[in-house]
Amino acid sequence: MESIRQAYRDLCQRYGVDKVDVAVRSSATAEDLPDASFAGQQETFLNIRGEEELLDACRHCYASMFTDRAISYRQETGYDHMHVALSVGVQKMVRSDKASAGVMFSIDTESGFPDAAIVSGSWGLGENVVQGAVTPDQFIVYKPLLDRPHLQPIIDKSKGSKEKKMVYATEGSKTVKNINTTGKEREAYVLNDAEILQLARWAVAIESHYQKPMDIEWAKDGETGDLFIVQARPETVQSQKSASTLKAFKLKEKGNLLLTGLSVGEAIASGKVCRVLSVADIDKVEDGSVLVTEMTDPDWVPIMKRVAGIVTDYGGRTCHAAIVSRELGIPAIVGTGDGTRTLKDGQEVTISCAEGDEGKIYQGLLEFETVNVNLDDIPETRTQIMMNIASPSAAFQWWRLPAHGIGLARMEFIINSIIKIHPMALVHYDELKDRAAWKQIRDMTKGYQDKRHYFVDKLALGIAKIAASQYPNPVIVRMSDFKTNEYANLIGGQQFEPKEENPMLGFRGASRYYSDRYREGFALECQAIKRVREFIGFDNVIIMIPFCRTLEEADKVMQVLASNGLKRGENGLQVYVMCEIPANVVLAEQFADRFDGFSIGSNDLTQLTLGVDRDSGELAHLFDERNPAVKWMIQHLIKTAKAKGRKVGICGQGPSDFPDFATFLVELGIDSMSLNPDSVIQVKRRVAEREASLRE
Repeated sequence: MESIRQAYRDLCQRYGVDKVDVAVRSSATAEDLPDASFAGQQETFLNIRGEEELLDACRHCYASMFTDRAISYRQETGYDHMHVALSVGVQKMVRSDKASAGVMFSIDTESGFPDAAIVSGSWGLGENVVQGAVTPDQFIVYKPLLDRPHLQPIIDKSKGSKEKKMVYATEGSKTVKNINTTGKEREAYVLNDAEILQLARWAVAIESHYQKPMDIEWAKDGETGDLFIVQARPETVQSQKSASTLKAFKLKEKGNLLLTGLSVGEAIASGKVCRVLSVADIDKVEDGSVLVTEMTDPDWVPIMKRVAGIVTDYGGRTCHAAIVSRELGIPAIVGTGDGTRTLKDGQEVTISCAEGDEGKIYQGLLEFETVNVNLDDIPETRTQIMMNIASPSAAFQWWRLPAHGIGLARMEFIINSIIKIHPMALVHYDELKDRAAWKQIRDMTKGYQDKRHYFVDKLALGIAKIAASQYPNPVIVRMSDFKTNEYANLIGGQQFEPKEENPMLGFRGASRYYSDRYREGFALECQAIKRVREFIGFDNVIIMIPFCRTLEEADKVMQVLASNGLKRGENGLQVYVMCEIPANVVLAEQFADRFDGFSIGSNDLTQLTLGVDRDSGELAHLFDERNPAVKWMIQHLIKTAKAKGRKVGICGQGPSDFPDFATFLVELGIDSMSLNPDSVIQVKRRVAEREASLRE
């Protein structure tokens, strides 16, 4: 004990105070291992001052080796109770109670994508983030571009609610306390971009030192502004998974959406809700139920492994519930906000973490399937097999697939699901006639004086996350292709859209980009692309222009692109065109002079070649990409494109659905096929077989 006292006196002398504030942290040999973490197994004490408080905290750390939860965990994992050692570390407190703190991982915790660093944080001491007592901010950084100082490869920024913060207690027996955050704190990010990038660089350095993915705690000192790393341990879930298999879950039916939150894991589970608000009532939890609670801590672990899934009101992807559910292999949806209020005891629900970053809770026991994909012995193909990806949140999910990039990333999906506001309503925000839309936009864009920047920021981050998942392979981003009725349904959209009898053949695609009705909105799309390529760093992004009807229209679009800083050929920029109108085929040679490549949109091309509404149930028997007229169109285009030295691919559904259609495309020498991710392996094998037979 005297050595502890003396070390504390030396620390006080170093900082020039009588009683320096310290953290007393335990570290045991049965925690923080490569194959076992069990977050929070032993105790930690914060803001400890004075020799007697320090000694008492040390005793409690040692005693925490034999709490019920620690004994239960060792029993479960097979560790001998008498062969576990524990040390106690004493550190000068970082004054993050006056700033922020949190956790970061050097790997994506949900998908195992190795090139992402995930940083999460909240105001005050970091204990709230670890415990899941708050929903923190989250940032994702693309690691391979961090060594280029002129780039800022932040690919995702998500603002948490951060309802409270832990600070020093000045009265009573407790050393820390929670207080409510201010409205200004909840609306602000806890880190600026330079700090996010600095932490990510440290994550890379720590991972490099230990030669494995790492789970790291950080803190910012509010008195000095300095950042600190306070703990690092191996990541215990994704790093242990086999690289040769991919397990995918898929809902087979739709249900009524009840609630959303942050998804943890990539699985689906269903069961009856078991709503428990206190650890004192955990004996009520039934096996196979869906546990719904405000938050979990280590005392909950014995029952967490018995449930089908977990839903919490608070927490982020680095909270206790998230870490433990990953280790146990069960899906969890954290940070729902009001799960305990919305979901009722005994209610049948399905929780889905298989649809990207957003976890979804549906009414009823929905049918779903599990697919195990073997990634061993996948043949190489001359034909590039690419993927269609709409959602940024789903991009990382498929990184293990042997694809050659993304052949279709739909910009309108990002606008519709993430931005939700009509771009012209942001450009002309002060002129909006719809008062309700004006208020909604005001609330959604807090922190943005210029509302246009909201659109550019959100769109750029969405595209960047998709591009990161395949870098440096090409990612073809289709500029917006909403129809007028779809645009009108965006917030504030009614004021800016004409009424059309047939929007499918109306004011869509290229015709919008140079029109005075939408030119300013298209400029925002261009700014987002320019930011992704030149500021964030993803020069693998290729632009694709949809529904380009005439050569004159193509020339006008190229002029508008150039006027917005996106000139074809500069900084390696390529511009493709969708081939979905018979005119694109008839004039393919001239279109090839204006674009770097073609992407066949076989759905629209079939519709317009055969004169069949693709959405008509009555005419469904006539809609077939394999019709001789459609095949002639595709054959003519590929032949012409190749003669002009242009790339040509297909991003329609045909190759996924019809093996003979995929074979037909291979025989024509198509450069690429872009498929739904769940079709990649089977089509790749089919293409390899046909390519081999053609060589014989």
